Amino acid sequence: MSIRLRLDLSYEGSAFSGWGIQPHRRTVRVTLSLRCPGCFTVSHISCALWWRGRTDAGVHATGQVCHANLPNEAEGLLTRAGGEGRILRRLRGALGKTSPIWVQSVRLAPEGFDARFSALSRHYEYRIADADSTKDPRQVGYTLWVEDRLDLEAMGTLGHALLGVHDFASFCRARPRATTIRELQEFSWRRDTDNVLVSRVAADAFCHSMVRSLVGAAVAVGRADLSVEQIVALRDATTRTSSWKTMAAKGLTLREVKYPPDSELFDRAEATRSRRTQPTD
Repeated sequence: MSIRLRLDLSYEGSAFSGWGIQPHRRTVRVTLSLRCPGCFTVSHISCALWWRGRTDAGVHATGQVCHANLPNEAEGLLTRAGGEGRILRRLRGALGKTSPIWVQSVRLAPEGFDARFSALSRHYEYRIADADSTKDPRQVGYTLWVEDRLDLEAMGTLGHALLGVHDFASFCRARPRATTIRELQEFSWRRDTDNVLVSRVAADAFCHSMVRSLVGAAVAVGRADLSVEQIVALRDATTRTSSWKTMAAKGLTLREVKYPPDSELFDRAEATRSRRTQPTD
C-alpha cells in the first residue's frame, strides 16, 4: 500500500536532458527522485516519481505536474500540523536556492489521480522573434530568433485548419505500439508587446516532438515555403515528413495541465489508457 502526492513545479529546461531517466544525464525526474527521500523522517523511504508527460531536452515548464508514490509509513508526516507545507519546504531546501527547479506546491492527491493519465489537456507556449520583433537578450533562452518576416495571418489560418481529432503521425517521431491519434484543441498565434510571435498549443495529449513539429510547419507557412493546403495534405498522409523543420526546444514552455473534477479522475485515467482510434465520417 502507498500514499500519493501531487507535485506542481516549474523548471528551466536548458539545464536538463529532458524529464525522463537517461543514463549519465541530468534530468528533472532523476533530480527530484534523488531529493525526495530526504524530505521525510522515515528511513529507507522509496520515492517512486511519475509524470504528466515527457518534456524533451531543453523544453521549459511553468505548469508541470507529477505524482510521487510513498509508503504508508510516510503518512504520519502528512497528518501532523503543516505536513504538506513541511514537505514543500524540505523539498525546496533539498533542491537548493539556485536550483533550476521550483516546486510550487505539494499536496495529497485525491483518490484516482494519475498525473499523466487523468489529464484532460496539456497547454504549451512557443515564442519566435522574427524580423519585426524587438529582440530582448534577456529572453534569448526562451525565444527562437529567426531572420525572416513571418506572416502571422497565414500561421493562424494553418492552426485553425489542423484542429480536431486526427492521426498526427506526420508530426511525430514514431514509437513502437504508440498511437499518434490526438485531439488538437488549440493552435493559435498572436504578437505580444515586443511583436514577438507567441503560439498557444493545446491537445488532450501530444506524441514525441509533436508541438515543435507543428510550430515548424507554421513557420514554413509563415515564410511561404509551403501552403496551408500542402500541410493539411501532408498531415492526412500520416507519414513522417521532412518538408519542414522541427523547431528548437528552447522556445517551448509547458504552461498548464488541466484535470477533471476529483470524482471523474479515475474514469478519465481509464479512458486515456484505452487504445485510441480515429473517428470516421
